[in-house]
Amino acid sequence: MKAVIIGIIILAAAVFAILPAGKIGFGLGWGEDVLTFLRGAVPVIAFIVGLIAVFIGIADIKDRAEAKKEEKEAKESIE
Repeated sequence: MKAVIIGIIILAAAVFAILPAGKIGFGLGWGEDVLTFLRGAVPVIAFIVGLIAVFIGIADIKDRAEAKKEEKEAKESIE
């Protein structure tokens, strides 16, 4: 329950930080800074996610090869 309450507080603080200060009368007005950060971070995040996907794909190929090898050995031991 603590984690949910803390999460809600953090989300509220993030929304407060992004709200424009002048138009609404409250907020920190960091919206443009957040967008600038996201524009710079998206390519880096996409690269990292792609790299992780490649590693997962390689591990999957290795697992399939190992499973085929074990299945072949199991068939040979039965015969």
